[in-house]
Amino acid sequence: MDNISIARLLDETASLLEIDSADPFRIRSYRRAAEAVEQQTTQLSTLTDDPKALLAIPGIGKGMAANICFLLTTGTMPLREELLQKYKATMLDLLRLPGMGPKTVALVWSSCQVCDIDGLEAAAKAGHLTKLPRMGEKFVAKLLKGIEDHRKNSSRFRIDKAQQYADTISNLIRAFPGIDEITPAGSLRRGRETVGDLDLLVTGPACEPDVVSAAVEHVAALPLIDKLIAKGQNKVSFTLRNNLQVDVRLLPRASYGAALQYFTGSKMHNVALRQRAIKRGLTLSEYALLRLEDNVIVAAATEADIYNALDLDYIPPELRENGGELEAAANHTLPQLITIADIHGDLHMHTEATDGRDTIRQMAEAALARGLSYIAITDHSKNLAMTNGLDDTRALAHIKRIREVDAELQQDLLALNEALARDTPPKDQHLSDLWMLLKTSSSRPERSVVERPPHFAGSSAHLAFRILPGIEVDILADGSLDLADETLAQMDIVVASVHSHFAQPVEEMTARVLHALENPYVRILGHPTGRKVLGREPYAINIDAILKSASQKGVAAEHNASPARADLNDLHLRLAKQHGCKIVVNTDAHATEELDQMRYGITQLRRAWLSPTDILNTQPTAEDLLKNLRPKP
Repeated sequence: MDNISIARLLDETASLLEIDSADPFRIRSYRRAAEAVEQQTTQLSTLTDDPKALLAIPGIGKGMAANICFLLTTGTMPLREELLQKYKATMLDLLRLPGMGPKTVALVWSSCQVCDIDGLEAAAKAGHLTKLPRMGEKFVAKLLKGIEDHRKNSSRFRIDKAQQYADTISNLIRAFPGIDEITPAGSLRRGRETVGDLDLLVTGPACEPDVVSAAVEHVAALPLIDKLIAKGQNKVSFTLRNNLQVDVRLLPRASYGAALQYFTGSKMHNVALRQRAIKRGLTLSEYALLRLEDNVIVAAATEADIYNALDLDYIPPELRENGGELEAAANHTLPQLITIADIHGDLHMHTEATDGRDTIRQMAEAALARGLSYIAITDHSKNLAMTNGLDDTRALAHIKRIREVDAELQQDLLALNEALARDTPPKDQHLSDLWMLLKTSSSRPERSVVERPPHFAGSSAHLAFRILPGIEVDILADGSLDLADETLAQMDIVVASVHSHFAQPVEEMTARVLHALENPYVRILGHPTGRKVLGREPYAINIDAILKSASQKGVAAEHNASPARADLNDLHLRLAKQHGCKIVVNTDAHATEELDQMRYGITQLRRAWLSPTDILNTQPTAEDLLKNLRPKP
């Protein structure tokens, strides 16, 4: 049994445990084990005689090692077989549908013997589900829409998931000597919100035609491969355990630029580019830009060479959608696109006070380590009960605590700056830990336009940072807010968001949000469309009217950098700019590591042709940012 099969069975067991309402820690242990097994370069079947080797794998404990050994010996696990006797494997697909949590899946199985999506759809249409607890007509309508969306999106993957797989596969390929560069192409490189398949272009000495066969064999044997589709002279195609198809092309350096341009797309961009080439007596392919009359290579090694040979400025991948970029490149009017290094603050995040994982101080230190100069803590308000939202009393106490932590941090930064001037680590243990965190962060290389180096760069640095008190307040069904104005007046940042009653008609939803914008304390409109990528369609709203009103009132529209949200999308962002609406990009982080999601928000801003001057949180300090937001009464 290979590693992919082991990982699949472990992951399936975790899902069955989830349906069985098992201990969350036990479920996580199977998930972690599946991920760890999937990424091993050594087949676990060769380690059954060496238990210590299994235990050396991160995520594999004694119990899980025993499970894996039993699985390798017998081809099954008692726990999995026990759960399959109680449930069906096809029930795992039901967990991907809206409203179908583990308890609900178990309920429809015990009540209706429904174990797959087709059966669930038939039961819903026949009216069987409305007889069950908590499953009224609205639930069934939402479920049927969710089934429709699932079928439409089941072959798509969110950009962050695709990027994770691209990084993992690239790291495995780099283990082969002579690999210099690996670049994802296609829709991932263009920054599309979802990806259908993955194209990886590889180059280096090992990819030259006379030696490439060995590198091809290395790629074809990667441990992540579930099914090998094809293995050619310089291309390997395969699928992963989740059915994501991956095409790896190993290319000589001399033609790498032409291939990168061709496989990045988009299709219509390439069509327009080839037409431009033909008008100049040239022909463009994945191999080179050639002169038609004698097949002499004009450009091939780099993308910039190809665009320049066609009398064009270099066009960033995010703009290659045949949306006027060729004309702008010909006229030297392409915008200076925003990069993550332009972002100085993040104005939407949550802490352990509501549904976040980390403390105010932990979020602040993580942001400081990422080179930011200010953040706003914006925990949920009371209407979102499932998140332990804050009522007025708790919100006021939370504001006080945020200001206290900010004051404590200011004192610590003074001491750190003194230590920086001496270039000597501080003696205080906490300050020393923070010193090391910042020093370590500052050594990370900047690899692309969507990653930023911290601003801590040794003895010449001066650290300054602010924590602004804020709230993500709920917009209620009638457009009112669920905290008193007297409470909101104490906040520096008020993000107003819709979190409920998504099914309102377009006129009602639009009027609801417009009414919320009237509140003079609202400075940012959060979740302007309410969608979840591949998970929930946007609610019905006249976004044009909303952005016009926000512009008139000075309210900033938020682009949510979380790849699960990504609202506004690139078209909405361009519309916001046309209306003169202020824009902020925030991570909506619920844990310190989610601050890294800013990279995905920047990608969508670039797709919208936006520059640093279009985004408010490019302001260098918290004071500058606050001056550019809607004035407080």
